[in-house]
Amino acid sequence: MIERLVAFFKARGLASAIIAVAILGLAGVLYVISTALVSSAPGPLDSYARGAMSGFMSVNEPPAQPLGRIVTGEGEEITLADRRGKLVLVNFWATWCAPCVVEMPELDALQARLGSDQFEVMAISMDRTMDEARRFYEENGLEHLALYHDPALRLAISAGSRGLPTTILYDRHGGEIGRLSGEAAWASEDAIALIEAALERY
Repeated sequence: MIERLVAFFKARGLASAIIAVAILGLAGVLYVISTALVSSAPGPLDSYARGAMSGFMSVNEPPAQPLGRIVTGEGEEITLADRRGKLVLVNFWATWCAPCVVEMPELDALQARLGSDQFEVMAISMDRTMDEARRFYEENGLEHLALYHDPALRLAISAGSRGLPTTILYDRHGGEIGRLSGEAAWASEDAIALIEAALERY
């Protein structure tokens, strides 16, 4: 059904931003309904959900990690499963999303500080083309984040994103640890503490 909607809107030449917002809005309604049925027992990282990370929510019954294909800056098609073996912080963003624009330098700084073979920030662009994201990186001096693009918008929908930005932390086996909806200070000491705690536990 969602794929038909995307095809319908694309055929009529509407802006990709309108398509993304509409689809993510529908996905958000479905996600809210599903999470309302999930237990609210505290998760292992809830004590780190404070300050800049106060919006981080542990997931007690995590959905399966979406396996839709994304495109790297080098043009290679991969899935999130290709990053298993390390913690991954997946951020869905777009250049037309004002909170995302503010947040991206924070994510770049987080990757610079903690990025390794054990942890990666994957900022996945929802823009119409990879070139839009690439220009944004160049204009804003983002040097540590790799380029990723989801041209079909399927990954964010499958992940249950309620809007942009949405950031989801996955463990080494692809299981969702928790998520944060909206802009956050990912270079803050609160964020560093949360990621370091996740690296120790997962």
